[in-house]
Amino acid sequence: MSSTPGPSHGRPPLHAVQVLGTGSAGSGAHVRSLADGLVARGLRVTVCGAASAQRYGFAEAGTAFVPLMDSNALSVAAIRSVSAGADVVHAHGLRSGMLAALALRGRPTPLVVTWHARVRAAGARSHLVRLMERQAARAASVLLGASPDLVDRARTRGARDARLAPVALPAPPYAPEEDEHVRFKARAELGAVARPMLVTVGRLEPGQGHGPLLDAARIWRELDPEPLLVMAGEGSERPRIQRRIEDERLPVMLVGRRDDVPELLAAADVAIVPSRWEARSLLAQEALHAGVPLVATSVGGIPDLVGDAAELVPYGDAAALAAAVARLLDDPYRCAQLTAEGRRQAATWPTEDDTVAHVLSVYDELAGAPTRR
Repeated sequence: MSSTPGPSHGRPPLHAVQVLGTGSAGSGAHVRSLADGLVARGLRVTVCGAASAQRYGFAEAGTAFVPLMDSNALSVAAIRSVSAGADVVHAHGLRSGMLAALALRGRPTPLVVTWHARVRAAGARSHLVRLMERQAARAASVLLGASPDLVDRARTRGARDARLAPVALPAPPYAPEEDEHVRFKARAELGAVARPMLVTVGRLEPGQGHGPLLDAARIWRELDPEPLLVMAGEGSERPRIQRRIEDERLPVMLVGRRDDVPELLAAADVAIVPSRWEARSLLAQEALHAGVPLVATSVGGIPDLVGDAAELVPYGDAAALAAAVARLLDDPYRCAQLTAEGRRQAATWPTEDDTVAHVLSVYDELAGAPTRR
């Protein structure tokens, strides 16, 4: 990533406070990438987030890290303290945006909010989510959405200035699928040496499409050899999913939270995104970068993200999902087509430099400073 000199003409470096929620791994990786780029361009960056967010290695990026407590009141107080004298505060996610809005109340500090995903809720909680969205959208000087529908949603919630934002994630540091030893080792550890291996990665929470995915796994039992579906991630749905796997004897393995997703993908025959909604799916991006054939639901920002580089199926249609995967397992030529198209599509995505430059232009616009190029 390129860098430019820091402050000039005697001005102190612009201080940007990043507020990171407890949401997806994609937003954490994005904030780490953003922090790297901002520091390289001479900014002072402070990241506030749950203690678990330290796994992204913010200290290595030259940023200060301030852990936030589970308590909303304590988090607001911490953000307010850290943001004293900051030039801009940038919150990522719905809850973070709400907390930052409360922390900056009565101050002129500009607030940027990025919505990476849509929060789904039902019943009384859906009303609470709407209130939170409205509060964050109206408090933000600029609200950035990772997909067009998020931008539209922000406008309906009263955002003064809602914009589509390029959100890039770090490209894999290497191509593990070219290392047969890595591939064989991963498959051997999971018991998939002599059978196809399917991989999905994500939070085990409602709305992630696990029901239809397990329905599809029941259909895959009829294939010979029977594929193994590896599900990486943790969440409140894990006990229910595990019970169903055991009760129905599904060819599915829950492997929990993993730090070796590139290796898992390198070992996979097919990657699957079964979600009810996604903006810029982290797994879809990782799969296309890695050259792994992808089957995904045609929802949210996925069709624009992947173009012709994936097999798309309707959300909730287990038969269509099962059939798409089965076709790929039986068609190496189509898999090779998707691999090639996936790498071409990935080359069209915004780079980390594009993302940092866009965010920095927003900061400079709000802080009244000349844009750093």
